Amino acid sequence: MSLTFPNESTEYRTARNALLIKEIELRRATEAVAAARRALPLGGALPEDYRFEELDAASAVRSVKLSELFGGNDALAIYSYMFGPERDKPCPMCTPLLDGLNGVEDHIRQRVSLVVVAQSPAERLWQWARTRGWQRLRLLSCATSNYNNDYHGKTPRGDTTMLNVFRRAGSEVRHFWGSELAYGPSDPGQDPRGLDTLNPVFQMFDLTPVGREKWYTKLQYEVVGVRGQQAVAAS
Repeated sequence: MSLTFPNESTEYRTARNALLIKEIELRRATEAVAAARRALPLGGALPEDYRFEELDAASAVRSVKLSELFGGNDALAIYSYMFGPERDKPCPMCTPLLDGLNGVEDHIRQRVSLVVVAQSPAERLWQWARTRGWQRLRLLSCATSNYNNDYHGKTPRGDTTMLNVFRRAGSEVRHFWGSELAYGPSDPGQDPRGLDTLNPVFQMFDLTPVGREKWYTKLQYEVVGVRGQQAVAAS
């Protein structure tokens, strides 16, 4: 089925139909990669049942094991957030991505449990979550754990972004997948895009004539004309 839009040229329709073929090929390639990912054999068993810290309902710090984070699911995703004690503010690229995940976390948890870990103390993470308005994301401190060192959420240069997925198989927890693309070679003019498919901001830009170019997200913006009002914030 070929659609047309008002007043479009033959040149436009010919180019758009050619692009549609590429989009269909991309959809098929995306599903082929997802199928290959799902077919991965189980990765390595946990070297230890890592302990994290979080604030409980009484604002007291409590310890929780990785094996206790699955809830009613057999899959657990752990996002390593670049917000260690050496940072005055968290990563401006990680944070907007987590804004989006916070909005859909109640949907995600129907099949996969999701937590966010960072090197900062639990109290600092809790305060930042409140400041950011995150009501759904579960933030845990891994400051006293080897988790980030073992699962590449930290390098000799400091903390970094990494998403790891774990699978519970009976009483055993095994690693399933990690966002290794972030560590792979990137093509000229491109970032590694290790978690690009999770970022709705850049996915939206790719649908427009302006594209993404070298634009990067920030923690805050000065925006004029949002629904007829002005919102001002320091960048």
